[in-house]
Formats: sequence, C-alpha cells, structure tokens
Amino acid sequence: MTAQYSYNPWAALADNPWNEYFIDSFQRTVLFWDTLRQRGNQYHESMAQKTPNVLHFDYELLLDGFEFEEPVNYGLARILPPAGVKIDPGKRPFVIVDPRAGHGPGIGGFKPESEIGVIMKAGHPCYFIGFTPVPAPGQTIEKVIRAQARFLEKVIAEHPDCPEKPALIGNCQAGWAVMMLAALHPDLCGPVIAAGAPLSYWAGVRGENPMRYTGGLAGGSWLTAMISDLGNGRFNGSWLVQNFEYLNPANTLWNKQYNLYAKIDTEAPRYLEFERWWNAHVMLNGEEIQFIVDNLFVGNRLSMAGIITDDNKRIDFRNIKSPIICFCSRGDNITPPQQALGWILDLYKSADDISKSGQTIIYTIHENIGHLGIFVSAGVAMKEHSEFAGNIDMLDCLPPGLYEILIEKADPEAPNFDLVEGDYVTRLERRTLDDIRALGGNTAEEERCFAAVARLSEANYGHYRSNLQPLVRIMAGKTMADSLLKTQPLRFRYELFSDRNPLLRGLPLLADLVRENRLPASPDNPFVISQEIFSDLMTWSLDTYRSWRDLVTEQLFFTVYGQSWLQTLMGLKASDAPVRRHPGLDPAHLALVKRKKEELRRKIGHGGAWEALLRGLLYSCLADGSAIDERKFKLLKKFRAEHPEELSRSQFKKLLREQFFLLLIDEQETITAIPELLKNQAPEHRAQLFSWLAQIAAIDGPPAPAVAERLQYLEKLFSVTGDARLG
Repeated sequence: MTAQYSYNPWAALADNPWNEYFIDSFQRTVLFWDTLRQRGNQYHESMAQKTPNVLHFDYELLLDGFEFEEPVNYGLARILPPAGVKIDPGKRPFVIVDPRAGHGPGIGGFKPESEIGVIMKAGHPCYFIGFTPVPAPGQTIEKVIRAQARFLEKVIAEHPDCPEKPALIGNCQAGWAVMMLAALHPDLCGPVIAAGAPLSYWAGVRGENPMRYTGGLAGGSWLTAMISDLGNGRFNGSWLVQNFEYLNPANTLWNKQYNLYAKIDTEAPRYLEFERWWNAHVMLNGEEIQFIVDNLFVGNRLSMAGIITDDNKRIDFRNIKSPIICFCSRGDNITPPQQALGWILDLYKSADDISKSGQTIIYTIHENIGHLGIFVSAGVAMKEHSEFAGNIDMLDCLPPGLYEILIEKADPEAPNFDLVEGDYVTRLERRTLDDIRALGGNTAEEERCFAAVARLSEANYGHYRSNLQPLVRIMAGKTMADSLLKTQPLRFRYELFSDRNPLLRGLPLLADLVRENRLPASPDNPFVISQEIFSDLMTWSLDTYRSWRDLVTEQLFFTVYGQSWLQTLMGLKASDAPVRRHPGLDPAHLALVKRKKEELRRKIGHGGAWEALLRGLLYSCLADGSAIDERKFKLLKKFRAEHPEELSRSQFKKLLREQFFLLLIDEQETITAIPELLKNQAPEHRAQLFSWLAQIAAIDGPPAPAVAERLQYLEKLFSVTGDARLG
C-alpha cells in the first residue's frame, strides 16, 4: 500500500524564527483579507433578501405589516420549537421585539443559548416581531406602535386557553418602543422586560457616559433632518451603527480586526456570524428618526410623560398595568443604569408612590457585561433571561412596589433545594428611590445644560426647516440618495472588500492555496510575542485617546451650555427651580383611585381562608429585612395546586394585589380582621393555614427578627374557633 503524504513548499523556508514568523504573518494576512471579502459578499447577499435576519430558529410568518391599512415594515412570526423541545400551550406566550437602531432583526434568537432559546426551553410559546430593511412610505413611530398592538391581539387570539397576557421583551431601542406600546395598550400586555433599553436620555454620570453629549455638540436635531433630506426622505441606519462604533475606538479600529488576524485559523466563522447581524444595516423614514431624536435623544420627553400622540393620547408609563422589568449593566456604555432606570425618579417621588399607583417595577443590574452582551451573551441568556422566563409568573404576581432582582448560584445544601429549577435562585428585595439615586445622576446645573440643548435644538431645527430644507430637498433626489448610501463609510467598505471589486478576483484562489499549505508560527516565537506586545500598546494608545476625547467632549459640552447667557437666551429662568417637574396626575385618575380605595376598605372584614393566608404572607414578607425568594412562590403555588377548584391563577393574582392594597390603606385594621375571616374555619384547617404560612416564611432559612416577630403575632390571630372547610 502506497504511503500518503503531502508536501508543504513553505516548510523548508521556515528554518529560523524570523522566516517562520514572516511566512505565518503573510498567510494570516491573506486569510484575513479573504475573510473581509466574505464579509462583504455576506452583506450584499443579506441586502438582496426581502426579509434578512439572523434568527437561529425556524419560524412562520403570521402577520405582515405591509398589508395593514397603515403599512409598516414590521411582521409577526411564530418561532417553531427545535427538535426535542416541547411547548406547553397552557403557559404564557413571550413576544421578542428586536431593536431597529441601524441593524437588522434576529439578535434575540441569534444562537441556541439566546432569549428565544431559553424561553422555549422553559416550555413557553415564543413569537418574534421583526422588520425589513426598508420602511413603508409614510411610516411613523406611532403607526409602528399601532401595528404592534395588532400583533399582540393576534398572539392573544392564538392562545384562547391561556388567561395570561403575553410577556414582552424589548431589546435596546425596542425597549422604549415596547414601553410606549404597554403605556398606550395596557390591557394587551403582560410583564414587560426592557433589556438594555434607554428610557431617560439625559441621565448619566460625568466622566462615564459621553454619548449623551452628542446631540448638544451637533447643535440639536437639525443635522438628523438634513441627513434624511439628503437621503430622499430616508435616514441611513449606518450612521447610528457608526456612532456606536466610535464609542470604543480601540475595539473598532484595532481589537476586533486584530483578534481575527491573530486567530485566523479558528476565529473566522464566529467573526462572520456576528458580522452578519452587525453589518445588516437598515433604513428609517425621516419622520421616524426625527421623532426619536426630538422626543427621546435630545428632548427626553418620554420619561416625563411629555409625548402626546396624533390622537391626543399621552404616553405615560404610569398607565402600564403589568410589571416592568428593567435589565441593565454597569458595563454598558450605550445604555448605562442611569438611563435605564432614571425614568423612575422622573415619574415618582417615593417608592410608596409606586405602590399606591399599583405599579410593580423590578430591576436588575449586571456588574460588567457590555451593551450587546445583554442580548447576545450565552452566559446572560442562561442566567438572567432563563430566570426571567422560569419565574415570569412570580414576577407577574408580585405586590406593587420597587424591587431589585438578585440572581445567585443555587446551593445544593440550601434549605428546600428541591424547589429550585436550574442552576440559579432568584430573590427579590424591596428598594427605595434612594437606591436608584445612589447609582449617580445629574445635578440641577447639569440638568439645565441638557434643557438648554433641547431648546436650542428646537430653534436650530426651525431655522433649518425655514431656510435650508427647501434648498436641500431641491438638490437631493433618488440618484444622490443612492450615491450617498453606497459611499457611507461603513457601507463603502463592503463595496471595497467583496467580489464586486475586480482587484480581489484572485484572492479566493490565493486563500485556498494558503489553507492547503498553512504553517502557523509557534506561540513562543519571539516575533509572535512582540506582535502581542505591539497589539497591547495599540489598545492602550487608543484607550488613552478615547479617555482624552471623552474628557474634552464633556468639558466642551458643559462649558458651552453652562453659560448663563445662553440658558437665558434659550428661555430658561435664572432660578433654583428644577427645569423638569414631576408630571401631574390626571384628575379623573385621582378620582378613580379615591373611589377604589373606598370600595376596598369595605372589604377589610370580608373573605375567607385564602384572604387570611395572603394577608398573613404579605404582612410577614413586607417586614424589614424580608426578601421574596422564588422558593416561597413555588411552595405557595404548590399549596394552591392542591385546591385548584377553589383559586385559579388569575384569581390568585387578583386576590393577592387586593390584599396588598388593603394593607396599604390600613395595615393594622386589615391584619386584626384576620380572626373575623377565619371564624368559620375548623381548627385543623386554621392550623394548616398557619403551617403553610410559617413554611413559606422560613423556606430560605430562619426568618429575620422582624419577620419572626410578625409570625408570632399572626399565630395568635390564626388561633380562633370554627368548623368550616378551607375556601
């Protein structure tokens, strides 16, 4: 049998470290440029598709927004479960909405370990709202919101046996859109998860969040309008992506490319897979981006209930009836925690205001993950998003108030470990607005600077519309718009590095030849080590430049807009009064709250065993130092399942919130009424009720002193006589 061997012509030349490194470097360079060529081809293939996306999962289109009376480029898809995954039709459906912030759709289901993946793994039906690259003529943000409301109606209709409304996940820019949707159509929405979503755009910390100064240094939104006019009425989303890239020049200009070059033998597939989404640039109508910049980025009206729709409806987050879960990260330089959570301070004066308004607001802060990692990282999906999906019913049933989610590694030695599903335990602790303020924010003087930007933006935009816009629109047309689109810096590189460039025709053959005769240098080659040192130096240099640039940008912003004469010119009074005030409550809403309080007060002495049990649980759980552990909810759910004919899931949620409000109205009278509620209960049932209560209170360990004291008091209240059955 003839021996099989292959001859590598490069091997004989690699007889010393320099030759070895030179050959390796040359081969990596060829493979690097060939990968960029493939990236360009991938971009053109994506742009040629009608509905490009990067979803890892199969799906079927249920509704096409282009067919609506007010056409939009959005669609509703049902995600089909992969082999081996079973969906429980009785579980609450989830709806994922991806951001339209310059990129195409699909990042929420980018890989098996993604938001969509963990949701289906938990047995929930899953739907996806995506979009095409080009918007419908005349499309506006309000039309998109109305279309998404129709999508939710369709999802609800698909699950007639599920009493719970769909849970919504809005990623990044889709987060504020989902919040607007829930504020305008609260009856269609279940829990709302805003992941990495900016909602309070002026918020931030000096020295850390430079992106919020961009609108001020550009003089407001007039430049956005001009770019849209030059695009023949459409805004190129590549400019938004470029803004993101400029935030971290070390990664954009060096690290991402160097990592590909240094690990070219293994990194190319992962690089191309991510670039398939990152480079799938989309368009927005001029009206859409102008609404976003004027009302959100520069005007910051969303968090203060300052946006009025065309049909005279106020977008007020306080109208949202379902729990709001805000997921953010300290490592996010695009949506820092202050921008994700600052709206809470804008709308409420205390945590008690949140409770009294009937809202449940929950937040969790990752310590270090970057912006994209919030919806791309497999680790985040398997931890945070998996816990959201697994505990969505608990989050939906929480009493009103402000909470922080703490997700901890499950300890097999911990009490009642058998109630834990997965690798983590979710615990919720009550918070106050001081906890939000502790994250940092603007001073009154800094707020005035941002307010001056908003006023100047309105003036500059007005001047542009009156004096420059007619001329720009005469000059611009389809031909110019197409030319500007192709020559936009990010898009142009895909024209340059692709098979459309005749100078690269021989590159694939050369790359194949290199792959057949690949000769990588050894890791201990001194020139490879020098290469790594040089790369570290480049990263340090660009990081230093970024720090200097951000510092100069911040100082320039506050120097210009901190001038008292400019603030006066913009109509800001020289006083200590805040430039933004908490929006007032609607008189009709106040009258409704007063009427409901009177109705609830009449229920204090009415009810039975379940009312008594839930009052006791809430009374103990609201004690200082008490947390709501997922094991408490699962044990209570187990108890409820033993009496399914007596209390359904929706009835349980309604009854729980009702008992919470009774405690808010008059805690002492509500608790002392427990014996009245139990007067017809048999002694063994009363004992069973208190046994349940005590088990739940101690499920994660010995109760805190304040909880133990309340349990002793409750034990006396449950000791009454009677002979009726539970329920």
